[in-house]
Amino acid sequence: MAEVKITKKSMDVIARDSKVMITTTRESYPFVADHANGDFVYDIDGNRFIDFSTFIAVYTMGENGLPEVRRAVKEQVDKLMHSAFTDFYAELPVRFTESLLKMFPSGFGRVFLSNSGTEANEAALKFARLFTKRQYMLAFYGAFHGRSKGSLALTASNFVQRSSFGPYSDTVHVPFAYCYRCPFKQTYPECGFACVDYIKKYPLSKEMNPKDVAAMIVEPIQGEGGYIVPPKDYFKELKSLLDESGILLISDEVQAGYMRTGKFLAMDNFGVTADIYTMAKALGAGLPLGATITRKSLGDIPKGAHASTFGGNLVSVAAANASLSHLKRNANSIKRQIASKSRIIMKRLNSMKERYEIIGDVRGIGLMIGVELVRDKRTKMPAMKERESILGECFANGLLLLPAGTSTIRIIPAATISVEHLEKGLDIFEDAVAHADKGMRRSSRS
Repeated sequence: MAEVKITKKSMDVIARDSKVMITTTRESYPFVADHANGDFVYDIDGNRFIDFSTFIAVYTMGENGLPEVRRAVKEQVDKLMHSAFTDFYAELPVRFTESLLKMFPSGFGRVFLSNSGTEANEAALKFARLFTKRQYMLAFYGAFHGRSKGSLALTASNFVQRSSFGPYSDTVHVPFAYCYRCPFKQTYPECGFACVDYIKKYPLSKEMNPKDVAAMIVEPIQGEGGYIVPPKDYFKELKSLLDESGILLISDEVQAGYMRTGKFLAMDNFGVTADIYTMAKALGAGLPLGATITRKSLGDIPKGAHASTFGGNLVSVAAANASLSHLKRNANSIKRQIASKSRIIMKRLNSMKERYEIIGDVRGIGLMIGVELVRDKRTKMPAMKERESILGECFANGLLLLPAGTSTIRIIPAATISVEHLEKGLDIFEDAVAHADKGMRRSSRS
């Protein structure tokens, strides 16, 4: 691909942005989005990029959504865009919800529609407390569940996300099964799940009465925390512990769900059924939509206890319904595509891991893959500066990537990406890794 050329047009937008927008989490490279089609996204300078970010795991089914999704959106816009669904009735959200529930295990039958993953997790937090009449929550270090006040109490990915917004008195955090950097300095499977034992021996024995804990929330694969995949049987051990005290398990599927791992629910990769699920990102197929899905047996909530002005917005639901219909019609093909492309990526990355000192760990399921960068494979010192140089070089050569965790790069292409462009993207990535690895080795010798 041709080298990216950033002109004054893009830089002017970025300068204007800095004057009027409150700071968020903008990446260091100057990508100003314009349009997308096929396997590519384009900036306002006309530069073309292979997208390994899918705009934060939103376009699982293809850049800018499927043609039928866009048609459904246009048709709904001409009919009615907003119907105040939490106050009045509408048939489309009910039809979509009925279809969505068929993707869940038997026994799930209540859904709340909102606008984002954060809102979906806020609802799960409130519902868990209402259902159990308990006040406390358990969550994990490294977790990201959102940035609004309630979901932020559950988040523990980076202190800058929580700083100045506390106190957070209702949530206790515990170590996740981060085997590459085990906080207990043990090795799986010899550890016997020391991280689960810790929860029982310490917070649930010394800090809180288990009978006061409403729920534990978990990402099946930690996203923002570094694309961390726990051992296969981890969640079975965890669910067994929670069930002893009637603590609900909430599975945050916002990033890992909706086929990102090759299964509709990422938790299914671990053979466990949660009590409450949350979804967003890919669910809306490019438009804002969150969902909180609960077991029927948990009951309902009091009228007026929770609502959302735009939850169940007709345009967002039209997009989601068209996307879900496509997924159901093409489920086997989509699963095969995700599995085959995952094998291509993992084979290539593991080969790179053997050749380059800078790649410490490669992990993932389906098309949710993380590459953790280190300055030394023995000490595992994070290669943070080198990660920035890799992201920047990839951008300069036409590949969009996102970071995660302290020194991880996430690879999350669409299921629809062609093998040709997938391999071209991996070529660009490997070139950047090779350059960073060479520079790192050179600096370590000097």
